[in-house]
Amino acid sequence: MTAQKTILRALAGETLPTPPIWMMRQAGRYLPEYKATRAQAGDFLSLCYNPDLAAEVTLQPIRRYGFDAAILFADILLVPQALGADLWFVTGEGPRLSTITSQGDFDKLKPAAAIHDHLSPVYETVKILSRELPDETTLIGFAGAPWTVATYMIAGQGTPDQGPAHALKAENTPLFEAVLDRITQATIHYLSAQIDAGAEVVKLFDSWAGSLKDDDFINYSIKPMAQITAALKAKHPDTPIIAFPRGAGERYAGTHAAIGADCIAIDDGVDAAWAAANVQTGGCVQGNLKSSHMVTGGDDLIAETRRICQALSKGPHIFNLGHGITPDADPDNVQLMIETVRGG
Repeated sequence: MTAQKTILRALAGETLPTPPIWMMRQAGRYLPEYKATRAQAGDFLSLCYNPDLAAEVTLQPIRRYGFDAAILFADILLVPQALGADLWFVTGEGPRLSTITSQGDFDKLKPAAAIHDHLSPVYETVKILSRELPDETTLIGFAGAPWTVATYMIAGQGTPDQGPAHALKAENTPLFEAVLDRITQATIHYLSAQIDAGAEVVKLFDSWAGSLKDDDFINYSIKPMAQITAALKAKHPDTPIIAFPRGAGERYAGTHAAIGADCIAIDDGVDAAWAAANVQTGGCVQGNLKSSHMVTGGDDLIAETRRICQALSKGPHIFNLGHGITPDADPDNVQLMIETVRGG
């Protein structure tokens, strides 16, 4: 059955007449059934760590829309928590963590290999999904890339410009690189365990890659993802890897080879025709409809969806958004997008 799955065929380099489709954050706050399950869980972290409920919200968009892939419901900040950071969510504001700004803070972190007891509920969610998903649906696991995770661990929260992480990088490079390496090693362990539990593809989200300039982009976004990819390929050679250095702009060119990834996800800051000429030459491309179309819908959604599909039709392509769907999206617009991709 695996050979029949369209996402896996695209990731293997096949050009398909209709691109397979899934959507970043497809299990989430725009769906009424998600809101009901989250209320049942009590809070966001309780939902992440409840395998039955996390599997349920992962399955909800598959039942509703028939996406070609399901992505594990979890959060990129579970890894810092597993390493020993305090993590909590402030309603309406987002995550908060204890900060890593000194050697003493870093020394309190657990070894990278010590994360599995804490993350075992996530692995159980993957096992449930591998049993319950339809045969034609690919199961995607994921983690945050080291630079993005580090920005949260250093600042203690999301920031507009990742300033605290940039400051630590400049002021105490050895400590910054030690943090990055601990996250890198933990991520290798985490994704390998997801694959062992049944994930068929894994994705690395470097959401803040675009704020890295010049050599820092290579050293702190691309190289850590390449290190993770190489380690996973050594242990799981048949598992495809998607990498998403969001905000890379023209630096997306060449990233398949630089990271060793089977697919590069592109954001909506680059044109699909440009990506076809400069990124898709290296392998499968995933993307890149603006998530705002899921709010506004209409003819613009249809036209832009068709334009992206056409631009990337000469090579392997997985249709997706250029960023995660937003809570104010209209579920009917998601259906319209899927019907447009599939020729409806």
